[in-house]
Amino acid sequence: MSEKHLFTSESVTEGHPDKVADQISDSIVDAILEADPRGRVACETLVTTGLALISGEIHTQAYVDIPSLTRQVIHEIGYDDPALGFASQTSAVLTSIDEQSGDIAMGVDTGGAGDQGMMFGYACRQTDVLMPLTIHMAHLLVKKMAEVRKAGILDFLKPDGKSQVTIEYQDDHPRRLDTVLLSTQHSEDANLDEIRAGLTEQVIKPIVSRFDIDTSDYRILVNPTGRFVKGGPMADTGLTGRKIIVDTYGGFGSHGGGAFSGKDPTKVDRSASYAARHVAKNIVAAGLAESCEVQVAYAIGVVEPVSVMIDTFGSGKIKDEKLTAVVRDIFDLTPTGIIERLNLRRGIFRQTAAYGHFGREEENFTWEKLDYMDKLKSKCAG
Repeated sequence: MSEKHLFTSESVTEGHPDKVADQISDSIVDAILEADPRGRVACETLVTTGLALISGEIHTQAYVDIPSLTRQVIHEIGYDDPALGFASQTSAVLTSIDEQSGDIAMGVDTGGAGDQGMMFGYACRQTDVLMPLTIHMAHLLVKKMAEVRKAGILDFLKPDGKSQVTIEYQDDHPRRLDTVLLSTQHSEDANLDEIRAGLTEQVIKPIVSRFDIDTSDYRILVNPTGRFVKGGPMADTGLTGRKIIVDTYGGFGSHGGGAFSGKDPTKVDRSASYAARHVAKNIVAAGLAESCEVQVAYAIGVVEPVSVMIDTFGSGKIKDEKLTAVVRDIFDLTPTGIIERLNLRRGIFRQTAAYGHFGREEENFTWEKLDYMDKLKSKCAG
């Protein structure tokens, strides 16, 4: 007997306060790595009305003009009007930066992990990029919303916004679109009917039409409260690392203990999560499972992971135990091995800080490459 259930994922625009904070933090990581690939960064940002506060621990030989870089990011996102309560040229930028602890550096200098923790990667066959459909569609909706805002197609849109997608699953396969929710900050003079019509025609319909599921009778919700004029950091304080489910798989699979943004790749919160996605995606793409979750765990200062686990949720072509052994044999999951394989000592991270870290087959998203499929097939056949 088939079973049906609804599942929901959300995403947010690049102008959402938490994502503003993520992008500022990752821009600082990028600037330091471009000047000093061996630099170490643990950088947090808080944004609120008229203020961006950057703090953290940084070790580098390079100089980065953090206030200027922060203002540039704020401007590029679209906060350039002081009337929004948060603008690139009128908001204060405060910094409080310390040196990275020498106690941590002792372990990282020898190739060990920069902290303890467990990290997860996930992949499934719901989309062509091997991501869950709910989060993939949610990302595309907010990205499209930003595109039409910046192009002036919907001139009432402001930077802050969210999406939410609910899909009906049957036997764990996406079958029917149930609900699309968009909430967007807008100009004072825009009326709700105008906003709903514009977003439906320019954002929702173009994205929904790209997917091969039943879209014959789905519900559209736009700004359900009826008004969203006050938004961005003026309405809601933003913090680095507060949208970790948006950053990953939208609630599918598991999530580890740490966020990604603001951290250089010696921090396994970031690099090992990318490596786990790389492993999971190649397993699914190789036809070895319909869905796959990978967990890796580390001890601070220790080179090899303390554990590796593969779970194919009963869909694997071979036993999970054997697949785990194969993965440990062909993937170098040491921090140094991950950094070198995925080429992570580069300024590539701001682009990850909005619209998800996974499922984006762009040049710098090396953890999305399907370059281990043949090795996995060969090893599993032996």
